[in-house]
This record gives sequence, C-alpha cells and structure tokens, in this order.
Amino acid sequence: MIRLLARWFIPEHNNTASPHVRSAYGVLLGCVGIVLNLLLFAAKFVAGFLAKAISLQADAFNNLGDAGSSIVSMLGFRLSAKKPDRDHPYGHGRIEYIAGLCVSMAILLMAVSLFRSSLDSLIRGSETAYASHFWLSCAIMLGSILVKLYMFLANRMMSKKLSSPTMGAVSIDSLSDAVATGTVLLCALLSHFVPAVQNIRLDAICGLLVSLFIFYSGVKSLHETMSPLLGKRPDPAFVEELTRAVLSFEGINGVHDVIVHDYGPGRVFVSLHAEVSADADIREIHDVIDSAEKYLSDTYSCSATIHMDPIVTDDPITSEAKERMQRALADIDPRLTMHDFRIASHPSGKAMLFDVMLPYDLKLTEAELNERIAEAAKAIDPHMTAVVEYDHGEPSD
Repeated sequence: MIRLLARWFIPEHNNTASPHVRSAYGVLLGCVGIVLNLLLFAAKFVAGFLAKAISLQADAFNNLGDAGSSIVSMLGFRLSAKKPDRDHPYGHGRIEYIAGLCVSMAILLMAVSLFRSSLDSLIRGSETAYASHFWLSCAIMLGSILVKLYMFLANRMMSKKLSSPTMGAVSIDSLSDAVATGTVLLCALLSHFVPAVQNIRLDAICGLLVSLFIFYSGVKSLHETMSPLLGKRPDPAFVEELTRAVLSFEGINGVHDVIVHDYGPGRVFVSLHAEVSADADIREIHDVIDSAEKYLSDTYSCSATIHMDPIVTDDPITSEAKERMQRALADIDPRLTMHDFRIASHPSGKAMLFDVMLPYDLKLTEAELNERIAEAAKAIDPHMTAVVEYDHGEPSD
C-alpha cells in the first residue's frame, strides 16, 4: 500500500537521497500511522471498557500514544527538509533524529503508565475481565496484531530504504505493539478457557509483562536514535569506500584522517587528508584534488574537502626508515598506524616526524609509547630522534 501511495503522491519517489523526497515519505507514513493507530485506539478502548479488561484498555492508550508519536515523526520529517539559513548553515536534517528521540521517549512513558495501571489493578483487584464481549475483544486484538505487523514491515522497509533511524524507531514500536497485543490476547484466551487460572489476576499480570517488554523496546530505540545526535563513529564500510575512491585518482598515494560529520540524512560533510608526492606540480595535483572532491560529492551526496599532504616518495633512505618504523609500531600494537612520515635534518642530527593513530582502548600511555618509539628510532639510526603527533581514532575495518 505504501509503495502505491508513494507513486501517487510523491514526485520522483525513487530519488530517496533528496531531502524533500525523504520528507514526503515521512509525512506519508506519519499520516498512515495516525489513521491506523486512532482506529485501533477506538476499537480497543470500547472493547476493553465493555469487557472490563485493564490490559486491553491500557493497550488502547498505547495506540493513542503511537498516534501522537506519528505526529511527532511526521513533523520531524517535514521540518528536517527546511533549507539551510543564516542561523543553521548546515540545514535542519538532525530534526529527524530528534523526532526519533521523541518517539522513543513516548514509548518509555507509555510503558511506565501501563506498568503503573497494571500494578494498581493487581494490588487493588478489579472486576473479572472478559466476563462479556469476549469474542469481540479477541477479534479486535487479532486485527490489531495484523495491522501492527503490517506497520512494522512497512516502516522497516522504508527505514532501510531511507537509512532513517526515526522510521526504525517506529518499526520497533509497531513490533512491540504486536507482541504486546498478542500477549494480551493469550492471557484472555487462558482466562476464558483454562479454569485453573480464572482466579488469578492474569489480566493485571499480563499488563505488567507487556509494560516491561515495551520499556525494553523503548530503551533499545532510544539508544539507536541518540547515537547520531551524539556523533557516532562513521560506518567503517563507508570510510573504506571513500578511501578506495580517493586512492583511485592518479597522484594520490595515501589517505588518512577521514572525518565524517553527519548533520542529518543527505547532509553529510566529509574531510580527509590525501598524501601526494612532494615533487609533483602543485597546479596539476590541485586539479586532481578538485576532481576527487567533485567525485565524492556527486557519488555520495556529500560535501567533501580534501587536504593535500606532500610526502617524499623517491628517497630510499626515507622509504626504508618509514617501513622499519611501521614494523616497529606493528610490534607494539598491530592496530597502530602512522602517516605524514618525513625526515628532517637539524644541527644535532636527524629527526623522523610522523603522526600515529591511537585506538581509544590502547593500554599504553603516550609517555610509554614515546619511549618505545624512541628506541625504535635509535635502532634505525643511532643519530635519529622521533617527533610524534598522536591522533585518537579507530583503524578502518
């Protein structure tokens, strides 16, 4: 149904890299979610009221909360498509992540509310659930499960298609609702057909279990939507792909310090350092760098900036020293990598200057590492010292 509606109402619906197409998909799924959740709320609330089932009424308000979440999600997609302005030069794409965060918070609040009402029912007691309108309640719950499974599949499909954490959060919420309603239905069937459990407040116990499951889903969804806002590590596969693309240009011998800034879907800024021969014609290599930047921007829909690092490529002494230092670093820790290697002369001797990338969980301190590197430099040349700058990060997978 979503694909059919997209063909009808979304121009260029296959151009998912466009912020406006993403916004249109978000609004479309939001409208569908609002309508379906309001219908489910009305049906479950009426059935739960008639059947005096606290778990079914609580599940109904869960659907009402989902309708509110759909409104938040829809507004998030709509606002995230706004063009950059003076106060927000990088656009408003992160509003989509904030919307996903709001959806996750709504899931958690609904779980807490359901837990409190179910616990209150368990402590104080309540009238026997499903003493009447049993089959009507079961039919509505079964229909709700089917609807929620459809919403789960639709949102998961679009989440993957658009790389949208907001739709991912909504899909998790829909699956949680299906499981929650399934649990309520199972308890209703047990209460109706198994005499041994009819004196147990199974309806309230079911509500407690459902609330805990929804809370777990909310925490998981919250973690997934907070990561982009906090600045998560870029996808290693994406970094590797960028590196291979830049290295494919003639004259670029190495790539390092790849940084990806995510300001929302379709608003990615990439910066990196490209190693080029120090003897290359600066105008020619500048044209190569410009071509590489344009290729990255066109291919990956990002804004790319490449810094040029000149290195010596035809000096055998430098090449040998670099290779031996790389082996020494690998002996210290296989994850250590270096770049910007060069040898400089000074009155008291020679110095090798380079940068080393340190993994975040490296056990050695920088002082200990300096000592080990200094020993390696002396082994290469007794008159050689090492001048090292440290960067923190992770090697590409």
